[in-house]
Amino acid sequence: MYTTTWCPDCRMAKLFLDRRGIAYDEVNIETTPGAAQLVMAANQGKRKVPTFVAGGETFHCSPFNQKLLEGKLARWLK
Repeated sequence: MYTTTWCPDCRMAKLFLDRRGIAYDEVNIETTPGAAQLVMAANQGKRKVPTFVAGGETFHCSPFNQKLLEGKLARWLK
């Protein structure tokens, strides 16, 4: 999951994943070289966070949308 430290949508997405026991790697796009470019390439030039890479798909969840995450991550939900 690509994030920033100040993003409320990122905090909500992490809480969503933590509560469901879904493991994830967090990449801060402001401190990781190349991460912001990956996010922008995946989101039509926009720095949309959180951006996820899961099951071969890249997608953002900004603004936070629980139903979207439930659908995209259904196979990992407990």
